[in-house]
Amino acid sequence: MELDIRSVTSEPASPMSSPGEEKMEIASELSTSDSQRRDSGFFERGIKTMLSIQKSRLSLKKERGKEGTGTWNAKRLLRTLRSCEENKPTVCDGVEKADEICEPIEAKPLSVMEINELIQKRQLLEAFASIKLMEDETISERDSEKYIDNPQEFVRKSKDVDLLYNSITNAIQSIVEATLEDPTLQHSMLTSMVTLIAHEEAAHPKTDNTARPGSDLLGRPRKWREQWREAVNESARKRVLKAPMAPREEATSWLDLHLHFLQEHLREDLLKVKSSVKECYPEEYQVCDTYVEAFHNAIASHLQELSQGPLDFHELYTLLDWVANTYHSEHFLGHPQLKPEVKTENLSLLLTPADWDKLKNDYIASAKGKIESYFGNILRLEVTEKWKKEVHSEEKENLYQTSLSFDIQTIIGQHVKLSGAISRSLETKMLELCMAELLEFIPRFEQEFMEWSTAQDSPIFVPYLVAYINSFHDLVSGLETAFKVNTEELQKILAALTRNFINHFLTKLRTKTQELLHEVHKYMVKEYITQVIKPRWKMNRETRQQVSRKMSLEAEIIHNTLMDQGSDANWLLPSIEHIANIIGEKTKDKIKAHVKELCQDYPDIRKEHVLAILALRGLGRARRAAIFRQVCHAQESSDGGQGCTLFAEIDVPVIISCF
Repeated sequence: MELDIRSVTSEPASPMSSPGEEKMEIASELSTSDSQRRDSGFFERGIKTMLSIQKSRLSLKKERGKEGTGTWNAKRLLRTLRSCEENKPTVCDGVEKADEICEPIEAKPLSVMEINELIQKRQLLEAFASIKLMEDETISERDSEKYIDNPQEFVRKSKDVDLLYNSITNAIQSIVEATLEDPTLQHSMLTSMVTLIAHEEAAHPKTDNTARPGSDLLGRPRKWREQWREAVNESARKRVLKAPMAPREEATSWLDLHLHFLQEHLREDLLKVKSSVKECYPEEYQVCDTYVEAFHNAIASHLQELSQGPLDFHELYTLLDWVANTYHSEHFLGHPQLKPEVKTENLSLLLTPADWDKLKNDYIASAKGKIESYFGNILRLEVTEKWKKEVHSEEKENLYQTSLSFDIQTIIGQHVKLSGAISRSLETKMLELCMAELLEFIPRFEQEFMEWSTAQDSPIFVPYLVAYINSFHDLVSGLETAFKVNTEELQKILAALTRNFINHFLTKLRTKTQELLHEVHKYMVKEYITQVIKPRWKMNRETRQQVSRKMSLEAEIIHNTLMDQGSDANWLLPSIEHIANIIGEKTKDKIKAHVKELCQDYPDIRKEHVLAILALRGLGRARRAAIFRQVCHAQESSDGGQGCTLFAEIDVPVIISCF
């Protein structure tokens, strides 16, 4: 049988209270909800009963002087409860008949099993009255030395009392836990529990008397109000742990979802406490404050456990942001519907200073790798999307520009702003971290650019070199303006980078110049030979000697002049010298040796070139053809056109090619 309103409102006032207090208790019981006022006649009878008991208490004490006060209190409560249960009238027309009506109803103690059954049915008031009666009788029998010859019986009865009280304690804890769990929980159950706690406190007033040996807690306060508070704490702990939390492996946003569910569910719980649970308790219980503190402590413990686990960069920020910005906001404890009952100004820190500092330090440590990765992505995009594809840099106001400065400032700005939303100290740490990572990134960027420009002779090298110098200059001024940061160290690194870039440019320019001199050198030799092998009149021996000496002298002048300017084309020097030797050679048999050297040094020489040179020497057609066959024919067929090219670019006049 469930405890109904009659078993609550018909409870008499505690005999330990003053008459004024008893009347206030009755008034409080009359302030229950409309559903509890459905039997007005019953309430009137209950009130008259309590008033009659109050007025006749002194006379009843005199008549029952032999009974202990505690025993009478328990009997009176039990008789009242049983009369209400049976719906019997306890008064007639006047107070003078209260003694007559109450007297015949004798309070008979129930067995342990019967009392336990009442507890299971949540008829806690009647169960308490019976336990108190059993307790009072046991104390009375102990004081009368009834158990002097049978102490085991006293221990057994004392243990029964203690176990039954503990069962009620468990029932209180169960009711408190069901307050938020069970949507069908009747308010009458809570008001009955509150009444029960009040009766127990009145029946067991606080005392400093030491319990007798062997009596355990017999006659001592059970501290059910403290048990109620502990039950609220335990209920809050279970409610916090009940918030859904997906496995980390299954959802990347598991922590965001978990904290969202946590604030949604617990906000609903607190709203229920404010709107319906609070009205079941006296003001002294401070129900809203108690539940808020319980949830606060449970959440704090839960977050402390979460912060000890392995959390990545985004999860650490999610936890920091929830504690700093969401917890007290209108999305949770500061929700407008919870005001003004839910107060947060007196709550302790959600995380201890040590745990909070650890969470921030873990976040900064995790951010180090994240910022390094972001800067690395900037470099990777420059390499793959610009340098390798040779995408020309942008121009703005006749200046080469790149997005490098903007990208870096955006990364730094976003992370500093997010950290500043948590705390000023975290903002400072994040800015320091970003600057430290930037100081490491710039030399890495410089090295990559140098390696690329060295390996790749690209036309976009100079525009990008200028664009990067401009971009880094903008970066310094931008950081100083936006973050008021000290850029002294950064300026030193960028000054070194600028010098290295300029030196690298000059080196490449010097290399480009030497390549140009090489081509000039080759062009002059090529044009010189072209003019030499043109058809001319037949030279006599003396003229050939003069021409040979002049060619050798001019070859040396050309070579030395261009080598002094930076040309490294040493391989061009023998070309004119070999031709001069062939023209000026007196012994025809030695001409073969000079021709062989010429063909070996310049494998790209063709037949018509050899024949034209031999014609300058004044050899006949048959002789020229024989020398070519003996010296150069095999080489031309096997290695012609390999190595450095010179003669391949020299055209032979048609008249000569007919040889």
